[in-house]
Formats: sequence, structure tokens, C-alpha cells
Amino acid sequence: MTSTTVKPLPETPRQPRRQDGASPSAAPHSRLRALDGLRLVAALMVAAYHYGGRGGDVTRAWGSSPATQFPSLHSAFAYGCLGVQIFFVISGFVICMSGWGRPLRAFFASRVARLMPAYWVAVVLVTAVFALPMVAYKAGTPSDALTNLTLLQQPVGAHRVLGVDWTLWAEIRFYALFALCVVMPGASRHRVVMFCVLWTMGAAIAQASGEPLLDLVLMPRYAPFFIGGIGLYLVHRDRRDTTAWGIVAVSWLVGQHYAVADLWHRPAPDAFSYRSAFWIIAIVTFGFAAVAAVALGWARRANWRWLTVAGALTYPFYLVHEHLGWVVIAALHRHAGLPSWATFLATAAAMLFLAWLLNRYVERWATPRLRGALNRAPEALRAGQ
Repeated sequence: MTSTTVKPLPETPRQPRRQDGASPSAAPHSRLRALDGLRLVAALMVAAYHYGGRGGDVTRAWGSSPATQFPSLHSAFAYGCLGVQIFFVISGFVICMSGWGRPLRAFFASRVARLMPAYWVAVVLVTAVFALPMVAYKAGTPSDALTNLTLLQQPVGAHRVLGVDWTLWAEIRFYALFALCVVMPGASRHRVVMFCVLWTMGAAIAQASGEPLLDLVLMPRYAPFFIGGIGLYLVHRDRRDTTAWGIVAVSWLVGQHYAVADLWHRPAPDAFSYRSAFWIIAIVTFGFAAVAAVALGWARRANWRWLTVAGALTYPFYLVHEHLGWVVIAALHRHAGLPSWATFLATAAAMLFLAWLLNRYVERWATPRLRGALNRAPEALRAGQ
């Protein structure tokens, strides 16, 4: 992150009851399982980038550059960072869906309960593993680890324990904007459309002005992906909504610009790999198109129950896969002598298993309890004293 949020990464909630003009394929209260599968695809893309699509710290894990380990695949893995942009599109869709008709307290409780339990455990795990003497990576200070528990380490300038948590900082800024502008006054189509239009214009102004505060709040490089996802949720509610389609189109056009500007460079012999502008645009387009297929009901046949499990594993996998994955790579490849491709697959499998443990023994237990505690009104708390 998903830096490459991604998103962070909220659960896929159930869709609302049908309204006039809604997609005829949208069954009331049916889970959009295809969106769960797409989230896992995006997470695996990011993992491929972190394991074989970049240089830096992962080189220490392999013992040489991933370009040497994967001479024919490292260039493809380098595109995996675009999984974050796909996460952000999904996040826009899901947050608009989950925030529609929900009071601010419930929205806040849902987001905190979804993000924090697995995140807290991931911070503790990575801090503890990196503190082991046989691990070659530098552990953060106790102060930095404690600061990371707030998810505010990036703005306050503390060392980031999880490399992917920059995407969570983008996610919570999006949540705050959406909560203040849409959830708190009450979601409606008109209010959501105005939010998308004003955020699009504000993000463009922030980029043009170069004002740091505007850039921090309005996130011009990520806003098109969140806004595009919101537009696709409006399409999900009514596929004939021309304004919603316009929001999606503008978001895709601006989003591909930022993706190319951030990731494309001229071919250079000293670069780890070369990303073609064509493929960057193609992958961004795939992200928008895949969420659009879900929004229009075209993916309704992908309703397999295992996709729900895949969606549940995505967030904890995203949190732990990078840094702990490097430790596993070093153990399997450098110390146990496992071939590169086998190490790659075994590491991804190990991180998915760890994600299952986090989901089974942390999220399933802590998320409903934390959500219930945050949803409890102050009057109820006082009455219970």
C-alpha cells in the first residue's frame, strides 16, 4: 500500500434494498462476493510487488536483487503496486455503500472496529519479530511502536512499523471527509454527487496551488480513485444515472494521469525495471472496469462462498505480508536453500495462513465487541454504572 489503503481496506458490506432504477440483478441484502475476490487480487498484486517487483530492503531478504531472482518476471511484478489504486476504487464503493443511511456514530464504530484490532496485532507482531537478534532488519524504538498504535505515525513523524500503513493514512482521511460531508448530514444522491464534484475540483486546485495543507486534506493523487468508487456505487444504485457515469469517467481520466505521472519513467539502465505507460493505464482501467462489472451486476455469478473467506483474509494479509514476508523469504531461500519461485509461493501461502489466524482469533472476536462498545450511547453507559 495498498503504499501501495490499499483498504486500507474495509469489509464488503451487504448491499441496500432495491430502489427505483437500481440494477435488476441486485438482489436485496445479497453480498457482493466478487468484490471480495477483487480485493484479494489487489492484495496479491501488492505482495508480488513487495517480494519481486522492487529493490531496497527485500534485496537483503533474497540475498540479491529480485531482478536476479526473477529475471523474466520482475518487470511484471513491478506493476503490482497499482493494486493500491484498485483498493482505493473498491474503498470508495464500499464506504459509500456502508455509510448510506447509517448514523455518524455507527459509521465511526464500523470503521474503527474494522481497521484497528488486526492492525494493533500486526504492529506488535512486526515490532517483536524485528527485535529478534537473528532478524536483519532494524526494529523501531518503543516510542515509535507505541505511536504506531494510534495510526497517526505518519503525520506526527514517527517511524512506521508497517510499510503499507501509508495507505491506511490515506483511507482514514477519506473516511473523515466522507463522514463530515455525507454521513453526518445524511447521505442522499444529491449530497454524494456534490461531494464528488467539489472534491474533484478541490483536489485539482490543491494540485495546482502546491499548498501543503490542501494537498494533505484533499489528496489529489488518490482522490480520483476514491471518487471513482463512489461514482460506481451510484451506478450500482441506478445504472441509468448519467451524472454518476460522468463522475466515474472524469475520475478514471484524472486517475490514470496521476498513476502514469507517479510510476512511469524513461528507460534507464540503472532502474530496477521499466513500467510502460500503456500497461499502467491498462491496469488502472482494469480496476475501474472490474468494480463497474460488480456495480452493474455482471459478476453476480461469481457468488462462491469461498470469496467471502478471501475477502476476510485480505486486510490482515495486507498488513503482515511485507515485513514478515521478508523474514520468511530469508529463512526459506537464503538459509533453507529453497528455489526462488518456491520461496515466493511458500511465503505468500504462509502470510495467507497468518492472515487466517488473525481473522479467526483476533478479528472475529474483537471486531464485534469493539463495534458494540463504540456504538453504545453515553446514556446507556451511564445507566450501566
